[in-house]
Amino acid sequence: MADNIVITVAREYGSGGRTVARMIADKLGFHYYDSEILRLASDESGINEALFAKADETVKRSIFDKLANKKFKDKWASPESSKFTSNDNLFKFQSKIIEQLATKGNCVIVGRCADYVLKDRKNVIKVFVHAPLEDKIDRILDLSPLSEDEAKNQIKEIDKHRAEYYEYYTGNKWDCAANYDICINTGKLSFDECCELIMNYIKIRAEI
Repeated sequence: MADNIVITVAREYGSGGRTVARMIADKLGFHYYDSEILRLASDESGINEALFAKADETVKRSIFDKLANKKFKDKWASPESSKFTSNDNLFKFQSKIIEQLATKGNCVIVGRCADYVLKDRKNVIKVFVHAPLEDKIDRILDLSPLSEDEAKNQIKEIDKHRAEYYEYYTGNKWDCAANYDICINTGKLSFDECCELIMNYIKIRAEI
């Protein structure tokens, strides 16, 4: 393959998607990008990183209600514009960074609509990681002092934000299998088995 291989990983909260993404990057020797994208977008734009973090994979509900299913096609806002630090403009800077990273070398990119941002590039492997609610709750409880009800509510809230964010900026459903090459249920497989499945898929697609 002439182009860099890019693996994008969308994930339900508590599914272990971030862990799988990191393991894949380590096993393949790929660059790994997650929250670092926010810092790079901040450096590129000059906008405070805290604003990118605040808007990360969330969309204001009132805006979402008005603009649901609207694909993201607006022009860039200039530094002089009142919209320069709007969530839409932040997404554009973030998307620019994702596109730049995809050209630099083989990499794994977590979340942030990367599968959609890179949809016109060759050699993009789009992965969605999910799990039954009970498994996600157990993982959250292993890592935090939350009660079972609190963990359940946190999972539902974060996944709701991710779904709204994805639909707002792409016009597609976040958890729709048609958007991805591989959908993996970590409730049925270990993280190592998930990595093996993804790596086998990549080998079928390309010699690496």
